[in-house]
Amino acid sequence: MRPTTKDKILDVAEALFAEHGFNDTSLRAITSKAGVNLASVNYHFGDKKTLVRAVLNRYLEAFMPAVQDALITLNLNQAYVMQDVFESLRGPLRALNDIRPNGTSRFMLLIGRGYTDVQGHLRWFITTRYQETLSLFTQSVLKANPNLTQETLFWRLHFTLGTCVFTMASSQALMEIAENDYDKQMDAKYIVDQLIPYLAAGVAAE
Repeated sequence: MRPTTKDKILDVAEALFAEHGFNDTSLRAITSKAGVNLASVNYHFGDKKTLVRAVLNRYLEAFMPAVQDALITLNLNQAYVMQDVFESLRGPLRALNDIRPNGTSRFMLLIGRGYTDVQGHLRWFITTRYQETLSLFTQSVLKANPNLTQETLFWRLHFTLGTCVFTMASSQALMEIAENDYDKQMDAKYIVDQLIPYLAAGVAAE
């Protein structure tokens, strides 16, 4: 089945955003590579900000509900540790490879781009549209470590986000460096496997 014009625009925009970032990718570049005119982009998306959100939301609409389901299941238990909270992210991240080819690494890279490019509207979109999932994650973190004050939680989640953004935005370069230094094939799954216990230990620290 031939892709629709809307899907073609999304596919091209995603590839260009991942390669060049959101700020350095123009609508002209997208329309040129997609073989469509600007009117098509305006018809389907209205503006570049909406297109950026649509590209990310192809992943988020699968990832966020899966995270929420994992956290709901986790909270059926009376007691769990921080590692369990962050383990709730592993399955949903891996499953993104079923959404798009190399979906996990592409999603990580796009999210990283969203923050390093200071796409404030994208952060607003995620925090408002998926507020329930994000709140459940925060509640689960507090349940795993009830000694955390709101101030400490703020900083630790900020540091967690910073670690994720740097890792996501640099994932391709990090994999290439690691493969060269350790002569071992790397992929997005390997990065997630390294990242999750590190983040859990940092947020759970006394």
